[in-house]
Amino acid sequence: MDTAISSEPVEPEFRPHRVVVLAMDGLLPFELGIPHRIFGRPRDAQGRHLYEVLTCSVRPPGPVRTDADFAIAVEHGPELLATADTVVVPASYELGPVFEEGVLTDELAAALAHIRPGTRLASICTGVFVLAAAGYLDGRPATTHWAETDQLQRLFPKVDVDPNVLFIDDGDVLTSAGVAAGIDLCLHMVRRDHGTAVANEVARRTVVPPHRDGGQAQYIQRPVPEPRLATTRGARAWALGRLHEPIQLRDMAAQEAMSVRTFTRRFREEVGVSPGQWLTQQRVERARQLLETTGLSMDRIAHDAGFGTAQSMRQHLQTALGVTPTAYRRTFRATNTAGDHEPESSVALESA
Repeated sequence: MDTAISSEPVEPEFRPHRVVVLAMDGLLPFELGIPHRIFGRPRDAQGRHLYEVLTCSVRPPGPVRTDADFAIAVEHGPELLATADTVVVPASYELGPVFEEGVLTDELAAALAHIRPGTRLASICTGVFVLAAAGYLDGRPATTHWAETDQLQRLFPKVDVDPNVLFIDDGDVLTSAGVAAGIDLCLHMVRRDHGTAVANEVARRTVVPPHRDGGQAQYIQRPVPEPRLATTRGARAWALGRLHEPIQLRDMAAQEAMSVRTFTRRFREEVGVSPGQWLTQQRVERARQLLETTGLSMDRIAHDAGFGTAQSMRQHLQTALGVTPTAYRRTFRATNTAGDHEPESSVALESA
């Protein structure tokens, strides 16, 4: 007797992508919650969760200290890491020898040993120190909070540290800058896994932009280094008072009665950069201040900061901060006051 053979394709059993978040003592509750918020939202057409998000400790189940006035009860031990498709390591303020010496504790090393080869790894903020100490980042690009990039590079010279970006995707290892940059990273991972539409829907429900312009440079204050000598202080003060004017190197040197060559050498010794670089830095800072605190047009700000044209200012800010003047203002100008509604560009410069 012939047996009928079904030609119906057999659908593989659905299994959500498992994300395991490693909770360490001293963790930041906000950062611990980011993976749960972002990965816990996406669903497929049948309403099934695309990710399963679980949390484990480096020790047997129990309380984990936070940097706040409460602990978190974690129900899974480090063995859970062996089941992960993606492991996320958030920041901790109690990394001890990991942060200070670049070496894993025995407890942390034993926990990480559960991770299977091929598991995708991600870090938020200083969680990157754990991945670096475990050797996952040797020869790879990585980032962390801008305040800790120097420490990361010092401890791990084999890592290519980029202090400017919000996150880095190096395939199976991803790292992010501090705090809210973890949201950018997790949204990027959702976008990579399931496309822009899914990631955008998560962003809308989380009330965050699906993609932020620029990198960490726009969040870093850059005060001019205090000079070791005072021989060019007068020239700097003179220049700061007339940033809106064309300033020649010979004019700055004349303020200190020096030759251009001597002035340039002394200036670099005191400030750490050339006079031209310093002038550009000051003009960028002046433009930042005006973008944050006024509603002046782009043409007017470009004039007052000494860039001459809005296009020149746009190029300099894009280079220095990674964002356009319009994007910078949108991020940092929280409120508009009366009269702060001038157009982005104008034909003529208004009088002060």
